[in-house]
Amino acid sequence: GLARLMPDTDHPAAYLLTVDDTPQSYVDLDDPAHLEFEYVRRLAHLADLAFPEGKPLDALHLGGGALTLPRYLAHTRPGSRQLAVEIDTGLTDFVRSHLPLDKRARIRVRVADAREALATMKPADWDLIVSDVFAAARTPAHLTSVEYVRLGATALRETGVYAANLADGAPLKFARAQAATVHAVYPHCALIAEPGVLRGRRFGNLVLAAGHRPLPLADLTRKAAADPFPARVLAGDELRQWIAGAAPVTDATAADSPEPPAGAFTV
Repeated sequence: GLARLMPDTDHPAAYLLTVDDTPQSYVDLDDPAHLEFEYVRRLAHLADLAFPEGKPLDALHLGGGALTLPRYLAHTRPGSRQLAVEIDTGLTDFVRSHLPLDKRARIRVRVADAREALATMKPADWDLIVSDVFAAARTPAHLTSVEYVRLGATALRETGVYAANLADGAPLKFARAQAATVHAVYPHCALIAEPGVLRGRRFGNLVLAAGHRPLPLADLTRKAAADPFPARVLAGDELRQWIAGAAPVTDATAADSPEPPAGAFTV
């Protein structure tokens, strides 16, 4: 696709990355803690709350974009070891050229398919795994199945957290199936999204979080509710009711995430 960087006139060192006019990332080179996208802020809340403050993390990012979350973690948790997997060589080169990383940040970028890269990871090697992969504004089918999520569970430490960024709208068939899929692998799960998105009133992002151990639900709920665009956190029985009997996705039944309606994310 065609990648563009659009400067933010309110923040001299900040840029919006778009691919084919779909927003992909927002980066503030002067302030990596400035997170413009709501779903990225929710991912950051999860990282902030699930691990001791300031502790360096080993983080695997499946989907690179402009590396907003890796830059945030390098800033808030110096010394973190991070790997971003991005299949688009041209995009990776474009970002490296125009949005250079802090030389002190331990962020590596590997050009590869997310699932193929995940299959090569050592067992229990990562504290945080974030799956945020879109091609033409849709998540590819092979990154939506139980088999894919299990690869992540193997690579995640017992104390680690898995997170996935989804995009869906009414009737939320894809998001419900993804929640069922992740819940089939992890005993502890939560879904974070704005109420209008959860009710299917509009197309938008939903963040799935999961782990082998309990998540910081109370603190996460408070953080999400205090955001500029407040979000709800569903877990336990409430999440199971929201899933509404959807079946986990397998490689045999997987499909790309739904096409966003015209104008949903374009700029």
